[in-house]
Amino acid sequence: MPTNIIYYTDTSGFGGAEQVLLTQLKSLDRNRWCPAVICHPASGITPMMDEVRKLDLPLWLVPHMPEGIGGLLRLPSFMRKLSVWQPMIFHAHLTWPRACKYGLIGAILTRVPVIVATEHLFVDVPYNRFAILQQRLIAKGVDRYIAVSNEVSHRIHQTYGISHDKLQVIYNAVPQALSASDSLTIPADAPWSSSKMPIVLSVARLDKQKGHRYLLEAAKQVPEALFVLVGEGDERADLETYAVSLGLLDRVFFTGFRNDVPRLLAQCDVFVLPSLYEGLPISILEAMEAAKPVIATTVGGVDEEIIDGETGLLVPPADSEALAGAIRRLLADHALCRKLANAGRNRVRSVFSVQAMMQQLTQLYESLLVRSGK
Repeated sequence: MPTNIIYYTDTSGFGGAEQVLLTQLKSLDRNRWCPAVICHPASGITPMMDEVRKLDLPLWLVPHMPEGIGGLLRLPSFMRKLSVWQPMIFHAHLTWPRACKYGLIGAILTRVPVIVATEHLFVDVPYNRFAILQQRLIAKGVDRYIAVSNEVSHRIHQTYGISHDKLQVIYNAVPQALSASDSLTIPADAPWSSSKMPIVLSVARLDKQKGHRYLLEAAKQVPEALFVLVGEGDERADLETYAVSLGLLDRVFFTGFRNDVPRLLAQCDVFVLPSLYEGLPISILEAMEAAKPVIATTVGGVDEEIIDGETGLLVPPADSEALAGAIRRLLADHALCRKLANAGRNRVRSVFSVQAMMQQLTQLYESLLVRSGK
């Protein structure tokens, strides 16, 4: 009989962590595992909820459990939901270090046999003694923390003192791109479709974390290219205003959320992610898998994805001049672009494949179930 697994996230936006969760749900062997998803209703995660429904999986929407007394008061109702489903495994996907706190506490208190937490991103937030104590107490009830990069694993251990035997690195993964024989033409609604200028593409939430302001400043220095920014977020209005102030109205396009990113990747010349901090960004892996030359910043686990000068180019964060220089370099050197693109795709398929991720994940589930005696 398949083993019940609850996947839980308290996110309110759709990004790389949510894409990884969906990839895991799509890739699980349904003869062995019976997954369900618990999340909080939020318009920003509608794409994720729609995909879960398409997979014909149970989707439970529960009230948000914020930090503080408000979240604590909603914990008993959450625990009753867990008791009804009776999962053998509770797997939380954390989009920042203190995410999913009450979800994990609920799983611990209802004595779910195996509790796993994936840390997708470790950011610098205030860590007073009480916050650290809370995390250490929660960690006692978590069987394994999955870090998406060695850098994230190091930060968890260093900040919370979580022992190495409770930490495991499992890299994020992306499916293989569409083959070259597939028709991937520029979308008919793309305002840049008639242009002959090279296209620089960036796919990311419009959030300060992603460093779009520096990309816009770099765009000002690269007048020979168009810049397409895919994604939605709270920073969109400010970024659009900034683009206008830089005189970029005719060369920078904000597309909002798109569900045809492979099509856009197929048509771009260079992919850029100018983040200020990261875990292990999915968009970089998608671009490398699509055989596109990538420029990114030296933050988080990005240097575990990109080998500078071999599978992509790395520049310092918050440095628009270095970013512009790297973009100009690739636009002027087609041989280098081909070299980086081919090596990047080979690296994704050898290190960041869905098969490798799922093999490690399911082996972890099995070993923890055996250890629990269940």
